[in-house]
Parts: sequence; C-alpha cells; structure tokens
Amino acid sequence: MTIHTVTLNNGVHMPKVGYGTFRVKDSEDLAEMVTLAIKEGYRHIDTAHIYGNEESVGRGIKKAIGEGIVTREELFVTSKVWNDGLSYEDTIAAYEESIRKLGLEYLDLYIIHWPGLDDNYIEVYKALEELYNSKRVKTIGVSNFHVQHLEKLLANTSVVPAVNQIEFQPRLTQLDVREYCKKHGIQVEAWSPLMNGEILNDPTLVEIAEKYQKSTAQVVLRWDLQNHVITIPKSMTPSRIRENIDIFDFNLSEDELGKISSLNEDFHYGPNPEVFNFK
Repeated sequence: MTIHTVTLNNGVHMPKVGYGTFRVKDSEDLAEMVTLAIKEGYRHIDTAHIYGNEESVGRGIKKAIGEGIVTREELFVTSKVWNDGLSYEDTIAAYEESIRKLGLEYLDLYIIHWPGLDDNYIEVYKALEELYNSKRVKTIGVSNFHVQHLEKLLANTSVVPAVNQIEFQPRLTQLDVREYCKKHGIQVEAWSPLMNGEILNDPTLVEIAEKYQKSTAQVVLRWDLQNHVITIPKSMTPSRIRENIDIFDFNLSEDELGKISSLNEDFHYGPNPEVFNFK
C-alpha cells in the first residue's frame, strides 16, 4: 500500500489525506469508523479537544493497532488546543489531557485551534514550542490563522509552524494565506473541504466528475491535493470513507483546476477567524 505524504518543514512526513472527525460525537460508532478508515488505508487521523471525541478516536486507533493493521509509528495523529484564554501552563496540561484521552504517548501534530481576537495565541504557541523542543510532540502548528496572525506569530516565536489548517473549499480559496504559507514553508491543510456536502451538486463539479467517472467529492479532494493542500474529509458512511481516499488514480487538468478555483466567493462556510471570538 502506497501512503502519499508531504514532507513538513522539520522533515516529518504527513499523509496527504486524513480522516476528519469534526462534528462527530464520542461514540462506539466513531471508534468503529476510525478503525475502518485505518483498514482502508488512512494513516492520518484528525481530532480536537473541542470535538469531545478524543476517547472514541483513541479506541479506534487502539483496536487497529491491536489487530495488527498498523503500528503506532505508521500513524499520524493530530489534535488541537482550544485556547480560550489559556495560560502557558494550561496549554501544557491540555496537551497531557488530550494524549491521556487518546491513550497515546505522543501526538504527531498539535495545533492551536483558533487565534481568537487578542494576542493570547502567542503565549499558547510558546507552550507548544516547549512541547516540541522537549520532543513530546513531533510537530506543532496552527489552525484558522490568517496572514496577520501568522506575521505576529513569526515575529514573536522561534519555531515556524509546520501546518496551518484552514477552511479551504471551492468557494473559499484563501489564496493570500496559501501564498504566505508557501513563502514561509508552512503546509496548508483543509478542514471541511466538502462544505458538509453542500458544494457537491455544483454543475462545474458535476461535469468534471462525469468526465473522470468519479464523484464530485473525489474531484474536490483531488483539487485540494493538486493545490498542494492536505485534506481531511469527514464521513461516517463506510462507502464514502473508502471513496474519499480513492483519489490518486486521476489528475485534473490546469483548465479544470482553474474552473474549480473560479468558484471562489470568499465565502466562509464556517466561522471567519477575523471575527470569531471564544467568549
């Protein structure tokens, strides 16, 4: 089995496609789907403290390891800290809580979930730097950071984030953020790449999908990869879990990539980081 990866700015390899768990409650169903995703070839699992499902994700991982499907070292596991006014010490404690719930000894990537409307993320990130420098986490990064947030972060910290996980979908291409990240060696990752399914009936996507005999979801995820963006689609349907990783046997043309990108409306399906407040 070929695992397609990108090399992050510290040399760590990160799978290009991950299994997302946003908006999935803690449940045995989720644990089963995590195990299934690993059986189907996913080696990258994404969760977060605020999702409230780290324990289920951990059970699914443990079962896959116990059944000999995969070793821990072959997996890339991400979680996120919900930095609602957290102190440096609070952030370290939040990391310990996440790995305890997941039943893991370390994370492959730990990221700040949102910048918020003040500069608190600087203090939180310095705690992530301590975790990284003490080799308790393999990579650190951020999520939902726009250029202004990244500029301030880089000016006040020493470890360049390995990843910036942002909302990236055909109606929100965030070119300025992606160009800034490319310039500074920060890998972009897409959350909610399918807009919870709301983009999938778009006529442009349907036309392209018919050409390749693929689903519109597969076309969007392929568009992600060809824009050098890691993608983490979420599904609790086994057939779609299998479908979402089956995107390495075709290539979109430059014209098709442009047509999909032209759907951009600067539309945030999720919260806009410029106005999103934890309070």
